[in-house]
Amino acid sequence: MAAKSIFLLFLHIFMVLIISISICYGVATDNTKDLYIVYMGSLPESDYSPLSHHLSLLQEVLGESSASDSFVRSYNRSFNAFAARLSGEEHKKIASKEGVVSVFPSRTLQLQTTRSWEFMGFPENVDRNLTVESDIIIGVIDSGIWPESDSFSDEGYGPPPKKWKGTCDGGLNFTCNNKIIGARFYTLDIHSNSARDEEGHGSHTASIAAGNKVAGANFYGLANGNARGGVPSARIATYRICGRGGCTDDSILGAFDDAIADGVDIITISVSGSPRPFSFDSIAIGSFHAMEKGILTVQSAGNDGPFPSTVGSVAPWLFSVAASSTDRRIIDKVVLGNGKTLIGNAVNSFTLKGVKFPLIKGEDAKSNCSDADARLCSDHCLDSSLVKEKIVVCDKSTGWNEAFRAGALGSITLDEDYFVVPLPSSGLTSHNHDLVKSYINSTSNPHGKIIRSEAIKDIAAPKFAFFSSRGPNSISDEILKPDITAPGVYILAAYSPVASPSSAPGDKRSVKYNILSGTSMSCPHVAGAAAYVKSFHPHWSPSAIKSALMTTEHSDGKYEDGEFAYGAGHVNPVKAIDPGLLYEASKDDYMKMLYSMQVRLFSPSPKETKGSQDLNYPSMQALVKIGKPFTVEFTRTVTNVGLANSTYKSKIIANSQINVSVKPSSISFKLLYEKKSFIVKVSGEALTAKTRISASLTWSDGTHNVKSPIVMYTQRIQKNEG
Repeated sequence: MAAKSIFLLFLHIFMVLIISISICYGVATDNTKDLYIVYMGSLPESDYSPLSHHLSLLQEVLGESSASDSFVRSYNRSFNAFAARLSGEEHKKIASKEGVVSVFPSRTLQLQTTRSWEFMGFPENVDRNLTVESDIIIGVIDSGIWPESDSFSDEGYGPPPKKWKGTCDGGLNFTCNNKIIGARFYTLDIHSNSARDEEGHGSHTASIAAGNKVAGANFYGLANGNARGGVPSARIATYRICGRGGCTDDSILGAFDDAIADGVDIITISVSGSPRPFSFDSIAIGSFHAMEKGILTVQSAGNDGPFPSTVGSVAPWLFSVAASSTDRRIIDKVVLGNGKTLIGNAVNSFTLKGVKFPLIKGEDAKSNCSDADARLCSDHCLDSSLVKEKIVVCDKSTGWNEAFRAGALGSITLDEDYFVVPLPSSGLTSHNHDLVKSYINSTSNPHGKIIRSEAIKDIAAPKFAFFSSRGPNSISDEILKPDITAPGVYILAAYSPVASPSSAPGDKRSVKYNILSGTSMSCPHVAGAAAYVKSFHPHWSPSAIKSALMTTEHSDGKYEDGEFAYGAGHVNPVKAIDPGLLYEASKDDYMKMLYSMQVRLFSPSPKETKGSQDLNYPSMQALVKIGKPFTVEFTRTVTNVGLANSTYKSKIIANSQINVSVKPSSISFKLLYEKKSFIVKVSGEALTAKTRISASLTWSDGTHNVKSPIVMYTQRIQKNEG
């Protein structure tokens, strides 16, 4: 796992495939100064100068001359915070000051579609409210955007919506249009001095959410078709937070501060890291203040799977998205000299023109490293003279990187590979990989060829992506995360022509569209779906939109880890515009939950508390004690947005190990927007360690089916236990 994390940090700093998130905490000693965030909650309603207060606070601790050198930036449009360079002792002093909620180091996070929307049951000709859709603004917090892409042309667009308060501050040689109506950048990297996307990631996610329809989009002939976003008429505002070193907390908070004040409607952020307490998590903080202003934030769950408790998006006001497959699978083939053909996986655009070339195992081509490292094709382990004009066999999925560096003709790697590769390569299952090695050992002159990738139909879809981060939630036991899943495997979307399609140093290909995989790709699918729902219901709250998408999902895919993998299920945008009932939670509800958790608050303390178990969430989850009988009750309230004079009856599907009841078992509404409450009671005998028991509650009036998952589990399973 450590080797994979190091490789991905080096190679896929902005890519999203089998990513192990590397979090860099810059914790200062007493003699060094590192960048810290000083978070002070909501902006006071009275006359108040945030910048003056921030500088004054620094001067109290550092002195007047040192304060100006230490100060980096102020966040004062949507919430109250600042960034400064502090020593260990200085940050402790500031943390003790009145009005300071939290002080935390600015860590570095990493970035985590022709067919995907159709697979979701969301075709191009679906009913749309185009007048409202064209006024929706999606804020894309990412690596920037390539404004010249056909996916972002403004042909046929009118001027920006009147509600837009932002600006085009895209930097050198960057021009907005009536599609991309706003641009800002925050990176402190001198090489990243514009909102222009140099990595490809931000263009990819933006086009998934709201890209125009582009005919004939493909990656070297693969996945050819019409590329489009979920809400192609919507506008885009881009906020570049990522430089060459990653995406820092101070940049993330700057983007949220501006996006909220600029007037975006939905925020999509395909960035994630290891979970942190809410008041020390820049995305949780920024999205809370977005929620205050009626803005839903959609975040990628993370790519640290298949390990448990790795989901990095854990706050209940965030919409946390896992990744699953579509019915398009990309394969390539290995043909051995003995005639055997093996099916593999990689996004491989190269052809060897039918010619077989010598095969060599990594350990037989080593240079200044151990046999074990050479078998893996670890960095700088292969001898270029020994791999020239040969196909190298590596015992890890990312061995193609070293094969490419060393100048090999091709590579055969272990494990199915979602990567775009920079040379002929195929990722094989363990069984097929063993067949290759057995063949090499059986002959003195092993040969083989790799056939370029092709797209085939996967009738088993949707399948949950193994790289997608799993629950349970490691910060709040009673909030199920992730919330939902969406397509995130082999997604074709817009790309930056100056970015390497594989991110491999030396891969000089230039493409307009690229195929990527990750929760970074599933996240903007849900952001687009949320914008679609909002186009029909402009005044719905963030929690209402989230509830509509969670309770109308379908969960008929093939998943092994249950709700900890996929949350409520696979997103269904069309059904979500008419959900029947909504589970809504307000800012006050979240504040009561935070107060009950003894979390230092983002806003003034509420007068009462409410545990996270009774937060009005569309899913229900509880952590119960090992080896002891249990009884858990959940109180929920639903709002009728379906039909007046309607009656909903409850249907419970439960595991035999638990008993689930709901009281009352039916609820009737005379009016639209009427609210009714109910209690779900779950009981069971003693459960063993590391047990997850699933059930569901569905309210149905014969037209609408409003489904909520119910999960009981016995303990958090830590990543190193997996």
